[in-house]
Amino acid sequence: MMQAYNQIFARVYNSKWSGFARSVAPFIHDFYNSTSIGQENKTMLDLCCGAGHLACHFLEKGYHVVGLDLSEPMLDYARENTRQYIESGQAKFIQGDASNFKLEERFGLVVSTFDALNHLENEQALKSCFECVYKVSQGFFIFDLNTRNGLKRWNSITVDENSEDALIITRGIYDGKSDKAWTRINGFIQRPDGYYERFEETAFNSVFEMARVKSALLGVGWKNVYFAKIQDLKTPISEPEQEGRVFVVASK
Repeated sequence: MMQAYNQIFARVYNSKWSGFARSVAPFIHDFYNSTSIGQENKTMLDLCCGAGHLACHFLEKGYHVVGLDLSEPMLDYARENTRQYIESGQAKFIQGDASNFKLEERFGLVVSTFDALNHLENEQALKSCFECVYKVSQGFFIFDLNTRNGLKRWNSITVDENSEDALIITRGIYDGKSDKAWTRINGFIQRPDGYYERFEETAFNSVFEMARVKSALLGVGWKNVYFAKIQDLKTPISEPEQEGRVFVVASK
């Protein structure tokens, strides 16, 4: 099972960490829209959808979107952020585990971003996720992963005090060799009544070898699998382990 963020941390996430989803969404949309299936099939599953920021971009483009996340507090924000699309029937958000889910719908595009799949416990859980996605996909599966090289940057302490409404302290631990990297995020965030509320969350990233990720995808049945940078999802890169973060593009 994946990690599920609590209510206070979901509020911090919704307020402070929408930037990644907003920055990668146009690249993913432009890539998918350039494919033959992307021209016809405007359906998307946002796996580990969080607060729905990526979904918003595709909803604005006219896609029908289903979002799935393990955290009910995150789903509450996703529903709030996309209320008009839910009311029109264009979007819905459901609770579920990325490594063990079933849906009746089928999707031209399945997306999971912000290294969400690194939060799966181990390689078996990742493969189980791939199998679940394969069953509901009619086209492309695009997701990003932190590499072992990229997770080395977690081994640090950062303090974000750039805004008056929050103080965020992040302590990361990774030795470069283990199969898990850990980060503890805590601080204070301002409530609507003006008082500050303390929050704390400990998260892990599992380290996956990119060659084994590709092998697992092919083993499940994906026909074409390659690694790319977000700025150019059409062009495979030959040494993904050298990158800090890679996007995986799989298609049927």
